[in-house]
Amino acid sequence: MRRLQNEREAPRQGAGSKTGMMDWDKLRVFHAVAEAGSFTHAGETLNLSQSAVSRQISALEESLGVPLFHRHARGLILTEQGELLHRTARDVFAKLSMTEAMLTESREHPKGPLRVTTTVAFGSTWLTPRVNEFLSIYPDIQLTLLIDDNELDLAMREADIAIRMNTPRQPDLIQRHLMSVHFHLYAHQEYLKKRGAPKIPADLDGHDIVAYPPDVRAPIANVNWINEVGDPAPGVRKPILQVNSIYAMYRAVESGLGIAALPDFLVDGSKELTRVLPDVDGPKVDAYFVYAEELRHSKRIAVFRDFLVKKVAESAF
Repeated sequence: MRRLQNEREAPRQGAGSKTGMMDWDKLRVFHAVAEAGSFTHAGETLNLSQSAVSRQISALEESLGVPLFHRHARGLILTEQGELLHRTARDVFAKLSMTEAMLTESREHPKGPLRVTTTVAFGSTWLTPRVNEFLSIYPDIQLTLLIDDNELDLAMREADIAIRMNTPRQPDLIQRHLMSVHFHLYAHQEYLKKRGAPKIPADLDGHDIVAYPPDVRAPIANVNWINEVGDPAPGVRKPILQVNSIYAMYRAVESGLGIAALPDFLVDGSKELTRVLPDVDGPKVDAYFVYAEELRHSKRIAVFRDFLVKKVAESAF
């Protein structure tokens, strides 16, 4: 009788454990579909057929008893329940990715992936040319640079490290002051030959100004301080070009278009650009080396930080 009783109880225990646990493979497929927005693109990422992905999602919805996607001709939209599961899944996979990187990293020699994000101007002109030296010292680090003026979410592991031109707003981030960026006014020599160099700040009213769009969020504060130099009357100093990239502003000045307020690191080493109104100093912008607290003991983070600190000390600006 005892044996029969145990045999009868076993199926009930198995069924209970099944409903109490979420299938890991199906959750992985759901996360890929939610990120990609379609079964087809998720299948390409997972190396599965579209029908296999669709079956996994349908099985997950059936096991949970709720719909996770609205299916439309143009793609998929998460339901309210799907949004809740997606937020949780993103957090789980981000933490797993972080844990995997920390487990595979050697204590003696830094190795593994390292994703670094910074602004377009800094990343394109100052950071990228120094990558070769860093990777020659640490060849086992797989470095990815994410050049973007929008701030990526370090807590969600969109990047491991950020080099930002402002004080980080996210909580639970470790930040170290990396450098102070100084801004001045610059123009191309050919532009100055054609238009003449301004002698006093008020002379800027008669020059072509390259500026940042005032209604677009900039990667640094007070990016258009050139419009305040000399306290011009409202509406007098109109830019010839507005562009939402400091690096693009630099290239416009390099082409001889006009005068712009640029960070010194952009112009460092240029023989064609000349500092205009040399007595006028722009605002100082502090750059920070930022990473998530969970990566505090990562050797990859430490060696990259130390390398940058050394390179900053060697820079002339």
